[in-house]
Amino acid sequence: MPLRDLPGLLTAAQLDQTVAAIAAAQQPCGSLPWPDGHTDAWDHVECAMALLLGGRQEQARAGYRWLQDTQAPDGTWATSYDQTTVLDPMVDTNQVAYVAVGVWQWWDLTGDRPFVHELWPTVRKALDHVVGMQSPGGAVWWAREDGVVRRECLLTGSSSMYQSLRAGIALAELVGEPQPEWELAAGQLQHAVAHHPEAFLDKSRFSMDWYYPVLGGCVRGDAGLALLASRWDEFVVQDVGCRCVSDRPWVTGAETAELALSLLCLGDDARARTLLTNVQHLREDDGSYWTGLVFDEGVRWPGERSSWTSAAMVLAADALSGGPSLRLFRGDDLPTGVLLEACDQDACTAAV
Repeated sequence: MPLRDLPGLLTAAQLDQTVAAIAAAQQPCGSLPWPDGHTDAWDHVECAMALLLGGRQEQARAGYRWLQDTQAPDGTWATSYDQTTVLDPMVDTNQVAYVAVGVWQWWDLTGDRPFVHELWPTVRKALDHVVGMQSPGGAVWWAREDGVVRRECLLTGSSSMYQSLRAGIALAELVGEPQPEWELAAGQLQHAVAHHPEAFLDKSRFSMDWYYPVLGGCVRGDAGLALLASRWDEFVVQDVGCRCVSDRPWVTGAETAELALSLLCLGDDARARTLLTNVQHLREDDGSYWTGLVFDEGVRWPGERSSWTSAAMVLAADALSGGPSLRLFRGDDLPTGVLLEACDQDACTAAV
């Protein structure tokens, strides 16, 4: 089991307890749902990644088999499922993309080449769809509903899709099927996120739009540190955690864990550790985590313990301990894509 102790924060046994709480939520078909029973592909993959980190390989494998079983012929997944039944047929492009990150993590942790080859067609179809949804300026249109593409781009989703494309390019090289169009798409996407914020819908109230360009790998180094410094006091509540939205007294476990991961990608281990320590007030005795806390009232809201919050905690704790999640999110072994020509401002805003 690769999970390890974080002295003074969490023990390996406590992290294993959290992974067990995620495993307990898995349905017979392999899906890893929200507390209300619905499953989306992005959070499902995040949970499968935590299961694998905790040594529950067969349950993680069942999670990826669920993705194989539910993928549509065009490479997509619906936004919401009840086990294998579609609840909401809208397609969210970022949810489609994230399978590549999960499969790359599988390879990195297990070296299981046969299963990677089995999953490769699923990844290829998914990322072909994502690249087909790229706007002229490099950002990616975020959704398709009733057959109509929503020609709007989201900063958080595009940042996450950059990580997915990088993982996909690495998988393509691993299986011997290079995808040069993905490399070009990744380069254009990174440029759009890092240099053209005007290409995206204004969701600046949400902390994810603040830190995801760092977490997804589009903005790093001094630029990443400056980006996180620019709104730190708006989103980070001392001794409590990270707000979900800037104008609400609500901190959430997943956002706090992801911000900690972002800091670790920049080498700021001290603040990452502080954040993870502060947000342990969301932990329950069984190892699960409440989704969030309305801190001015001391009320946990919503009244649920979500598997994806627990998964984010496991990934962040593993990265803080120097485990394999650190190199996964830093992108140590991932190609960065190719930028042949920087788009002009008019092209980058054409999607909005």
